[in-house]
Amino acid sequence: MPEQTASNPTAGEHSQFRLLSERRFLPFFLTQALGAFNDNVFRNATLLLIGFQMGLSTEQITTYSNIAPALFILPFFLFSASAGQIAEKFEKTRVIRFVKLFEIAAMSIAAWGFITRSAAILLSVLFLMGLHSTLFGPIKYAILPQALKDKELVGGNALVETGTSLAILIGMMLGGTLIAAAGPNGPLYASIAVIAIAVTGYVVCRAIPPAPATAPELRFNWNFLTETWRAVGFVRQDRTVFNAVLGISWFWFFGLVFTAQLPNYTTLYLGGTEGVSILVLTLFSVGTGIGSLLCERLSGHKVEIGLVPFGSIGLTAFGIDLYFARPDLAHVTGLGPLAFLAAPGNWRVALDLALIGLFAGFYIVPLFALVQSRAERSQLSRIIAGNNILNALFMVVASIVSGLLLNAAHFSIPALLLATALMNAVVAVYIYTLVPEFLLRFVDWILINALYRIHRHGLENIPEKGAALLVCNHVSFMDPLIILGNVRRPVRFVMYYKIFNTPLRPLFRAAKAIPIAGAKEDPALLQRAFDEVDKELAAGHLVCIFPEGGITRDGTLQPFRPGIERILAARPVPVVPLALRGLWGSIFSRRDSMLGRSRLPRRFWSAIELVAGAPVPPEQATAALLQEKVAALRGDLA
Repeated sequence: MPEQTASNPTAGEHSQFRLLSERRFLPFFLTQALGAFNDNVFRNATLLLIGFQMGLSTEQITTYSNIAPALFILPFFLFSASAGQIAEKFEKTRVIRFVKLFEIAAMSIAAWGFITRSAAILLSVLFLMGLHSTLFGPIKYAILPQALKDKELVGGNALVETGTSLAILIGMMLGGTLIAAAGPNGPLYASIAVIAIAVTGYVVCRAIPPAPATAPELRFNWNFLTETWRAVGFVRQDRTVFNAVLGISWFWFFGLVFTAQLPNYTTLYLGGTEGVSILVLTLFSVGTGIGSLLCERLSGHKVEIGLVPFGSIGLTAFGIDLYFARPDLAHVTGLGPLAFLAAPGNWRVALDLALIGLFAGFYIVPLFALVQSRAERSQLSRIIAGNNILNALFMVVASIVSGLLLNAAHFSIPALLLATALMNAVVAVYIYTLVPEFLLRFVDWILINALYRIHRHGLENIPEKGAALLVCNHVSFMDPLIILGNVRRPVRFVMYYKIFNTPLRPLFRAAKAIPIAGAKEDPALLQRAFDEVDKELAAGHLVCIFPEGGITRDGTLQPFRPGIERILAARPVPVVPLALRGLWGSIFSRRDSMLGRSRLPRRFWSAIELVAGAPVPPEQATAALLQEKVAALRGDLA
């Protein structure tokens, strides 16, 4: 039986790095990395050329520096909705080839601008590269669910985020080096570099396998205003997707504030030279890459949104610590990288920057994977387009807020970063209040991974879409948490009302648990429970019941009650049998008396199993048959 373990989920054929050897992923990965690489070579070379080698006045340099970000972001507002339509209507690899040819044309114009040292031409190309990113964005994230299996989405997104972070870093370094170190030949070398990278990207993209159109019948709307509103409407259709997109957009707000201030922060507060600025960017980028790659290992190949609160906690905690590590202006300036690291207290700053990047990876990768897994496949490109529009809006707001706090409120740069870290905490609480699933999954992920090493078998039998009834043996008080933390989709649990009405009631309500009572205890509540189960199944959700009616007191499987058949008579849906193995005897089982259960556990991080069998058609699913199925899955290990 195939096995996936929490202790070593990246072993063997499950390693995310295996994707780098497969044609369905590698050419696309290289194409998007080369695009990000070239974009940053061009942008940094342009900024350095305008700032230092064109003889412009300070006022002109300031004007161009303020115009440049706006020119790059503007296409996201104007063309994202149209880009989403194109990605849905046409075969994606053909669109990618067109986009890469467009990049070659744009870089050819950029070469002319470099050689003639024309700021107007270079800024025009900056707009074109913003258009390039706008067109490529919806394809970048919509093609992954077509090319990858569901269990590969987290690993694939992690590799994409890591590749992008490193490409941005290396691109910025190369662009600066070409202009700064090559002297009068710098513009020529930059011209050759950007054209060569663009051509390489086009050659590589031709190896991307076909990705069929997801909505070929789509009628193209040429009115970008109405289509922009429509794209945002697609995002808002699913509450979880919408709030995930808001989380992604907030990430861009947070990231823009931090990265935009790093050059001045490095000079004024760290006393560093350009080399230290590169070191700071390296720490941030490498941290993000490591965090992204760790997501797959920590999540066990599934979309684990419990990592999102973990990431937001780290962003706030180390953002706050960064302020206290260096709140005042540097007393010594002109430090190189080695001198900076040797100075007292700077290792703390370096660690904070790296850990902010690390937790940024924990935060952003599950959010992108969540959008890809929950969104309707035929609308995904347009949802990504709506996401890009909101991202651009949040970036504009970040620039405005930063300017107001720095100039009008006279914040220092460390104070601005501190304020952003605190705002991150407020935004996180707001989002997790709107969608408790994020926080529930976080608490659940921490708890079950601290207590158990979970081996999973057959979870692919649980349908990715549509309603299904899950039935499982009941061994311990931890059973719902273990199932919740290992099933990719949200699960609604049916729960005995006396447990539901404990002080943990707010938590159970947030999890949308369904309280139930016996017919003799409260027949009205029993009927409401069946009505609520039917409502959840009608909405296409997963509902889990423990048909034994309680936790086993002797480790054996108790007779299944006929309530299953009543549910299926009202709403015929597939039934997936589950079995928990290895929990009998734990502190959360009923093996001991209440006094016995109050002792310390006999074992920590013990190995347990969650096994799922093939779905049973509703017309065949009787209580007796399902009991046999669960008993066979459980075997002799209670």
